[in-house]
Amino acid sequence: MGSLSRGGTEERRILDAYARRQHVSRERYSPFNRGNLLQAQELERCVIELFRRHSRTHLEGERILEIGCGSGHWLRKFIEWGARPENLFGIDLIKDRITAARHLLPPDVTLECSNAAQLRFADEAFDVVCQLTVFTSILDPGLRTRIASEMLRVLKKKGIILWYDFHVNNPWNADVRRVTKREIIDLFAGCRLKLWRITVAPPLARALGAMPSLVYWTASGTKIFCTHYVGIIEK
Repeated sequence: MGSLSRGGTEERRILDAYARRQHVSRERYSPFNRGNLLQAQELERCVIELFRRHSRTHLEGERILEIGCGSGHWLRKFIEWGARPENLFGIDLIKDRITAARHLLPPDVTLECSNAAQLRFADEAFDVVCQLTVFTSILDPGLRTRIASEMLRVLKKKGIILWYDFHVNNPWNADVRRVTKREIIDLFAGCRLKLWRITVAPPLARALGAMPSLVYWTASGTKIFCTHYVGIIEK
């Protein structure tokens, strides 16, 4: 990874980048824009289908960790799908997001403001480990490697990692960098993984929100305009 000071520098860069983006209008990501809503529905359907394929249809007994949990959107989804709050764990680097998550989630959910490069959990502690658009915010390749290693360390032998992130660069945002399929394979060397391209490029999706829903689904189905990988990684 490089020195600890380098990791600290990358952590500060990420915090600064998110602080700069606080001014971004909430309207841009509002679910009342039908393009945003269709993106969210597409991803939710994919995650449910992936869980079903991997026999994760009874979440009440699953211990789940989300890396970069934000304000807890996906942790709330897991509760909707049957997960027990006491079996849910979320970490995020940004204190304000953890504070928001504490207000929105049941008190039995464990939340921490910490760096995923040094997870405090025991080996093989979780059935499911999730990351959704976290790795693209990390520019330091060494830090990416260390976080991937920690995700594998805390994952049970028959557990799964849920992956969702950009595989193309955003030319308007220098604070993020894509994660290619080749890099995912290298990050989780020796693991089995299957990835699918989904999610119409967000600016295009928001524009398509003014059109009939079929237009979005057609654009998504062609895969040409899809900017993310979703998939499952297994030891």
